[in-house]
Amino acid sequence: MIGLLAVLGVIVLAGGVLLPVARVPLAVAMWVQGVGVGIVGIAGAIAFFGDRVAGSGFRAGVHPGFGIDPTSGFFLIVIAVTAVPVLVYSVGYIPGVGSARIVASLGGAFLLALIGVVCARDALSFLACWELMTILPAACILIPRPELEVRRAIVEYLAITHLGGTGVWIAVLVLAERGVWGGASLGAQGSGVVALVGIAALVGFGSKAGLVPLHMWLPRTHPVAPSPLSALMSGVMVKVALYGLIRIVFTWMDPAPTWLGIAVMVVGAVSAFGGILGALVQRELKRLLAYSTIENVGIVAMALGASIVLGAAGAHTWAAIAFAAALLHVLNHAVIKAVLFLSAGSIERATGEHRVDRLGGLLGRMPWTGAAFGVGILAIAGIPLLNGFASEWLILESVIHAVGSSGHAAAAVSALALALLAATIGLALLCFVKLGGLALLGRPRSDGARNAADVGRTMRAGVVTLAGGCLVLGTFPGLVLAPLLRLRSAPMPSGMGVGLWLPGTGGLPTLGLLIVIGLATTLLLRLRGRRSEPAPVWNCGQADEPSLAWTSAGFSSSLLLSARGVLPTERVLTRDAGGGVLTEARYAQHVPNHFEVQLYQPLQRVALRLARLARRLQSGSLQAYVAYFVAVLIVLLIFARLVGS
Repeated sequence: MIGLLAVLGVIVLAGGVLLPVARVPLAVAMWVQGVGVGIVGIAGAIAFFGDRVAGSGFRAGVHPGFGIDPTSGFFLIVIAVTAVPVLVYSVGYIPGVGSARIVASLGGAFLLALIGVVCARDALSFLACWELMTILPAACILIPRPELEVRRAIVEYLAITHLGGTGVWIAVLVLAERGVWGGASLGAQGSGVVALVGIAALVGFGSKAGLVPLHMWLPRTHPVAPSPLSALMSGVMVKVALYGLIRIVFTWMDPAPTWLGIAVMVVGAVSAFGGILGALVQRELKRLLAYSTIENVGIVAMALGASIVLGAAGAHTWAAIAFAAALLHVLNHAVIKAVLFLSAGSIERATGEHRVDRLGGLLGRMPWTGAAFGVGILAIAGIPLLNGFASEWLILESVIHAVGSSGHAAAAVSALALALLAATIGLALLCFVKLGGLALLGRPRSDGARNAADVGRTMRAGVVTLAGGCLVLGTFPGLVLAPLLRLRSAPMPSGMGVGLWLPGTGGLPTLGLLIVIGLATTLLLRLRGRRSEPAPVWNCGQADEPSLAWTSAGFSSSLLLSARGVLPTERVLTRDAGGGVLTEARYAQHVPNHFEVQLYQPLQRVALRLARLARRLQSGSLQAYVAYFVAVLIVLLIFARLVGS
């Protein structure tokens, strides 16, 4: 049944891919694609919750094969619960995008590639779907927007993901060549092969997931992408990249060496902390959300690293909890980031603005979108009873146990990761309080925000559905946590129900708290009665000017002053004077991206210098090319002679 459902869903989705090209109305094509993805998600849910398998098993040959097991089923659920509301939203959004029919078809093909990566059971199919997953979103962005800025962003995205993605090819091909993809033991291949596969997988899959330092494509690509595509890339594609890392490390490398767990935890901690620092200083809405994705992918990586470290130390129960917490955060972040990116698209469509400082007062002018956006902000900030808090609390507990359950080196790294995780959570709260306050509350800061009105029904339905998912997953995390623990053959801890409870640490009665808060809110609304009359704001005797309102810089200035060593700021003060009297002073500050300045730009200069040197070899002379060929042939013959002897 699982296999039949999956095949039916793929066929329906493929039909939805072809419908826009056949001039069928775009709304029909989007609904058909949504039905197809939903059917695939149901097949994944049966496999995940029922602990069942269907289709082919993993095999080392080159014969194409696809199948579903509980791990694949979970990621199919992630794809479906994110993609179905995105496609509903797209019914109203896509017609306003340039080359809408081509974008709609490519978007459906992108979903097929995501499903293919998760379900591929041979190396050839996996790598083919992996490359399609990379190329199709680039085409979706570039076709409707071929301007220079967009082309540069796409070139950077393709360059980083393909250069880093070399690690994916190395890891997958080594596993296939050694027979590990088909069931042979990786540990029996020797520590050198294990190290090669582990490092290659971390670099390759990490580049697509957005882990530091191969993360710069995210804040470049998302601001120029259509919002539904941003939701799929940030909510799903980076998680499918993590699926590849999880599959290799926790299926074929199990038990993974401690050094790999330390490496994953360090990369995750740096990504989480660096991502939230980058988000704090952003003033462009979608770029802020892109840096937040880097932060949350880093949090997932920290949990995976803690799981490896705890497993190597023999703390198998907490290793399973850390693993389950990582995957729960994969699901939670996919839902949260989808509602945030879709809401950002609605806000941009309604106001014409994408800078946070140009928004304001949108909760009253766009009540449905504003409320859903507010729920997403609270969830990503880790407020209790929403899904972001549930998984982040589990990850925090797991890292705490890694500090006390491992050797000296691993304990020291875990303690550092714990400190960075705590700082990241606190800074995330500050970042999204800023975003919520500036975008949703206060008075409008631009004519676009002042004249904004809520978007159409399908766009509202998409974001409201995802916001409801944040509440459901935050109230009933135990329903997903139990089968996630089963993926690591760990029993359900006694006492854990549908809420949030862990052995030895207590719990949070989420359902009961939700009922109490709901009743209290209803009572307060009834007691409040008539609305109070508005009163002017006291500004110390000054006129109530829009320039006196809080800005993004106002929220982050104290942080920038205290973290000048980590985030040095470029400041520019411009003075205008007339007749010896200062008439106007303008102050601007900019926080440069230090990964770009210190890492990417020097590498780019070296690459261009080498390219200029290589260009000299292209003389156009046939004699020179023959000489090159003869020289290479002589070197190869000498090498073959030395190896043979």
